[in-house]
Amino acid sequence: MLADSKAFTGFSVDDLDKARTFYGETLGLPVEVADEMPLMRITLGGDRRHLVYAKPDHQPATFTVLNFPVADVDEVVDELTRRGVTFERYEGFGQDEKGVMRGRGPTIAWFTDPAGNILSVVEELPER
Repeated sequence: MLADSKAFTGFSVDDLDKARTFYGETLGLPVEVADEMPLMRITLGGDRRHLVYAKPDHQPATFTVLNFPVADVDEVVDELTRRGVTFERYEGFGQDEKGVMRGRGPTIAWFTDPAGNILSVVEELPER
């Protein structure tokens, strides 16, 4: 029943203008701000839309809300660092000086958007 649905994710931010600048300019993603509501659409992979909506009492998620599979985590971390992104360090995760965790699952690095939501770049695993 739902397997063929065009499901999408959604998460809140406290400032839609800051989110548009971060996702659109810093991360370089295609974003579209809706005229009818305080929300923004991020389109990934050609047709996968993710909704980002303004919420006055926003609380950042305590988990990763959006993962970006990439071929080379180090290359993306270096580029995002040049663009002003700071990578998070979590106690007990054994991350290196760039904030990349290696050897304990896929290679991954976490960062936050201006609203404090957690995002990641993660090694793209081969499809099974």
